Amino acid sequence: MNLALLQFTESTQPLIVLGFIGAAALVLLFLIVFTVRQYKRCPSNRILVIYGKVGGNKTAKCLHGGGAFVIPLIQDYAFLHLEPLVIDIPLQGALSQNNIRVNVPATFTVGISTDPVLMNNAAERLLNMDERQITEQAQDIILGQLRLVIATLTIEEINKDREKFMTLINENVGQEINKIGLELINVNIRDITDESGYIEAIGKRAAAEAVNKARVDVAQQERDGATGQAIAVREQTVNVAKETATAAEGQKEAERRQRVAVAGLEANAVQGEVQAKRDREIAVAQRMAETVAGQKTAEQEQRIRVADAESLAVQGENKAAAQIADSNAKLAEISAEAKRRGEVASAKAQEAIFVAEREQELAHLSKTELAPQEIEKKRIEIAAEAEAEKLRREARGQADAILARYTAEAEGIRKVLDAKAEGYRRLMEATGGRPELAPTLLLVEKLPEIVTEQVKAIQNLKIDKITVWEGGRGGDGRHGSTADFLSSLIGSLPPLHELARQAGIELPGVLGKVRDENAGAPQPPARST
Repeated sequence: MNLALLQFTESTQPLIVLGFIGAAALVLLFLIVFTVRQYKRCPSNRILVIYGKVGGNKTAKCLHGGGAFVIPLIQDYAFLHLEPLVIDIPLQGALSQNNIRVNVPATFTVGISTDPVLMNNAAERLLNMDERQITEQAQDIILGQLRLVIATLTIEEINKDREKFMTLINENVGQEINKIGLELINVNIRDITDESGYIEAIGKRAAAEAVNKARVDVAQQERDGATGQAIAVREQTVNVAKETATAAEGQKEAERRQRVAVAGLEANAVQGEVQAKRDREIAVAQRMAETVAGQKTAEQEQRIRVADAESLAVQGENKAAAQIADSNAKLAEISAEAKRRGEVASAKAQEAIFVAEREQELAHLSKTELAPQEIEKKRIEIAAEAEAEKLRREARGQADAILARYTAEAEGIRKVLDAKAEGYRRLMEATGGRPELAPTLLLVEKLPEIVTEQVKAIQNLKIDKITVWEGGRGGDGRHGSTADFLSSLIGSLPPLHELARQAGIELPGVLGKVRDENAGAPQPPARST
């Protein structure tokens, strides 16, 4: 029996060993599978949140990327999605700093942040919440902060300084949503409107200012073009005048100094006329440009005043509406004194309405009657200033023309005198050391003029009676009485030699000498006819 037991033991021992080995393998396989299942890997678009007992004072352990082992029983895990959330904010009736309600519909793009601190905030406040719940919670926060930002800005700041508006939104909204683990990715303001039309009026005023500025720039460019054209015409005229003067100077070289001076005088006169014409054209162009600019300025001021009047009227209506709304709210809150306070509020509201209507009527009166009168007054002032400036410039141009003419005449006289002096100097040089011949030559040059003047002295004389003195030669038959009469008449003119003698000038020998034929002859008897 003992032998049989021993044989049985020896035969079953390998089976037991194999059983232990199999069990150990199963346990090891189970541990491996369990370990693999409990090791959690984090995708790039999620955040792994391990909560439970994670060590320290932390309530959760957040991982973005990588992986971690989740200890069974004492730890568990969940994921936070990093996909952006697009939130529509239909903000209506937000009150701005200047008490105007605006509509600011916007779209905010937010998402869970990967910053360690913000990930812990998201794990504490957003874990196990679906996308709709996260969107609702963020929407409430964004609405409140957006109203707060608009309340600190005026309509002009919201409409013009968009960069400041967006900066304040990013700062305020970003700080608040960071508290729940979200970060602001993008803000898109679709449109900004108001119920009173104030923003639209501002846009129209800006458009009108831009159009007026463009028109002024066009007028200035046209004025510059006209000025350049006038300058070109002036230069062309001056150059033509100079070339004409040069050609005339070449053609009149024979007459030399005198005709050159005349041509220079004509050139200066033409240049003065061209300068006066250019100044007149420039003044006309400037006055036209100033007139156009004045008209555009008046139109701009008119539009600004109309916009201001309409703005005051709208403000008065808004104020009255606000008082009515406040009165209605007080009536709803206090029921005990409803009748008395209602009557008082109604009276105050009616008074405010009357005040607003009065202001509106005053604004309308200012727009329809006072504004045209102001425009007409401005137009008359501009026209008077333009006429005065025109008269001043015309007077200045006439004075410059007169000065230029007298200057040219003086220059011509000076050149004539210089030419005469040069001629006298050359004449003195030509006499060859005999200066007494120079006056003689000058007198010879003037003889035709002297004779002409002598003839003019007697050509209009009326002779009623002529007395002829016989010279004793009437009986020889060679001369008649009429011939003697004419000879004596010509001889009665001042002789040339006598004239030279009286002037202290000695005539050259080629002119001969005068012989006194009647010397010692008896005085002829008087004869009357």
